[in-house]
Amino acid sequence: MARPSVAKKPFSRSAFYKDRWLYLMLLPGIIYFVIYKYGPMWGITLAFKNYRPFLGFFGSAWVGLENFERFFTDRAFMQLFSNTLILSLLNLVINFPVPIIFALLLNEVRNKYFLKIVQTVTYLPHFMSWVVVAGLSYVMFTTEGGIINEGIKALGFPPINFLSSEKLFRPMIVGQAMWRETGWGTIVYLAALSGVDVEQYEAARIDGANRLQQLWHITLPSIKVVIITMFILRLGNILDTGFDQIYNMLNEMNRSVGEVFDTYVYRFGINMGQLSYSTAVGVFKSVIGLILVLGTDRLAKKAGEEGIL
Repeated sequence: MARPSVAKKPFSRSAFYKDRWLYLMLLPGIIYFVIYKYGPMWGITLAFKNYRPFLGFFGSAWVGLENFERFFTDRAFMQLFSNTLILSLLNLVINFPVPIIFALLLNEVRNKYFLKIVQTVTYLPHFMSWVVVAGLSYVMFTTEGGIINEGIKALGFPPINFLSSEKLFRPMIVGQAMWRETGWGTIVYLAALSGVDVEQYEAARIDGANRLQQLWHITLPSIKVVIITMFILRLGNILDTGFDQIYNMLNEMNRSVGEVFDTYVYRFGINMGQLSYSTAVGVFKSVIGLILVLGTDRLAKKAGEEGIL
């Protein structure tokens, strides 16, 4: 369905003066984005230089696409790309629907006290840092007195090295993200569900629709726009697996499946001082995210849905 065209009012000084206080309220936000968002973008040029601290930003030699060529021809490129993509797709496929399903379940709860308790308990993990989450994971899964392994040994089985296993690294990362973000992710969907017209449910019940049919024909279509918008935004960060979480769970035993773009940038940029090279890696990741956002938005519009642009 095509969007109705909205006539744009021409800009005039009188209109600006009339709304001057609204523009004044907008000024702090504009200043924030100029200083902290657009200003640092000048640093992208570092990816095209051979930066040397003693020469400074402007004195360092311009090398063009040399840093990108080095990255694309590096043997680690395909491993980094596959690790990042696999973890991101797992989080997208598994963790994206979970808050939607959880919000739909909470929407069916009629006991307000029980609802508040469940919401509070599920929201709390979001406020824990990934360092705390990693510490809890260590306490639970370590082979040296970990709660899970102590239970496994009590059942007569040998302990499992969860923290250093290549096979278990990705399930642990996905599980941590699910536990920490599911409750917080339901807020947007619960807000959307609160706007659904109650009369539609009453009419559906009169027509003999059961709970599942009401869910499928009323609830999901009513929040479809929100789901698509969140999906597009999530795709834009598909290569952003979360530095804090991965870095705190990474070790030499699972690095082959756990090293991603974010940790790679940190290792080369901060630990090894190769700022130009690490900036080129970051620029590559950002460009891929931009392409995914624009592409998904266009596909959504072609399918007759509303995009974000």
